[in-house]
Amino acid sequence: HFLHTSYSPSMRLLRALATSSMVMNQNNPYKRSKPYTGEPSSKVIGTHSGTFQCDEAMGVWLLRQLPEFRNSKVVRSRDKSVLEPLDIVIDVGGVYDHAIKRYDHHQRGFEERFTPDGVTKLSASGLVYRHYGKEVISELYPSLSEEHLDFAFTKMYESFMEAIDAIDTGVEVAPEVKFRDNTGLSSRVARMNPRWNEEVTNEIADRKFEEASNMCGDDFCNVLSEIIESQIPALNLVEQALLSRFEVDKSGEIMMFPSGGLPWKKHLYTLEKKHRVDPLVKYVLYTDQSGMWRIQAVTEEGFAFKNRLSLPESWRGVRDEDLATIAKIPGCTFCHAAGFIGGNKSFEGVLEMARVALEEGKSS
Repeated sequence: HFLHTSYSPSMRLLRALATSSMVMNQNNPYKRSKPYTGEPSSKVIGTHSGTFQCDEAMGVWLLRQLPEFRNSKVVRSRDKSVLEPLDIVIDVGGVYDHAIKRYDHHQRGFEERFTPDGVTKLSASGLVYRHYGKEVISELYPSLSEEHLDFAFTKMYESFMEAIDAIDTGVEVAPEVKFRDNTGLSSRVARMNPRWNEEVTNEIADRKFEEASNMCGDDFCNVLSEIIESQIPALNLVEQALLSRFEVDKSGEIMMFPSGGLPWKKHLYTLEKKHRVDPLVKYVLYTDQSGMWRIQAVTEEGFAFKNRLSLPESWRGVRDEDLATIAKIPGCTFCHAAGFIGGNKSFEGVLEMARVALEEGKSS
């Protein structure tokens, strides 16, 4: 099967992708703004007193990133006469009305979702994010383009905010849940409430709420920075690799990246739809940290382990010379027993593995 080529269109593409990656790493335009050190806003945020949850703790942090409510004082109460004169109120009051800045979600008939076809009802933080999320992201990353702002806004909800909404509004992650995850942000916020057998005063409860809100902000920024500083630069490289796939192989079903570590999977699904790719990509080629070339099967969208086309069954669980003999391809290093990933010492070798796997998969 194996034919060595010293310099092919694929190798020219590899050099071009590697150059693009280096330029992007050296000139990342997505810089986080410096923390605000000025005077706090005179406007006041209201939310409920008593046991706090992640949704209002997050909502308060989001509002405090805006110039209008920068580091605003928070009043925690369920007394309508206390809440009524406040500038903005979230998660209490039984009213959702953006015009008067009231954002509760507990009232009968509330059916708001992030998108019209969404399955998860919005909590207080979801409402705040839907109305102010783009402005919050722009305050944190002011150099974002409109296209990338839209991408980050949507991706941040899907990757982070929706889970807070779902937990607060009682949406299960799956029809049948085999275990409970108590390590997430909502659980961590819940554990910051004063315990039943601890001393509790308004001052103690408010201090703990502030700590919880700051923790929410830390998590928000960590996820957002990954999206903006890693995923968006990766998106550009994945799109370039997708559009150049016919330079790798005439099938159009094999893609190549200059190195591993690139978060490509979700981008690939989105870009395949955008560019109406048919047939879909089956294998992705890249180098690992040691310089070995890898071939990885693309999973079906929505699945973690179901591949579009697994590597040949006869290769699975075999290594080194034994694998090279079976595959009739020099330089093979391994094939995982599950058939989702394999390796070769050279680019030409891993490309031939992909071509053979593609041919055998279609003929079986």
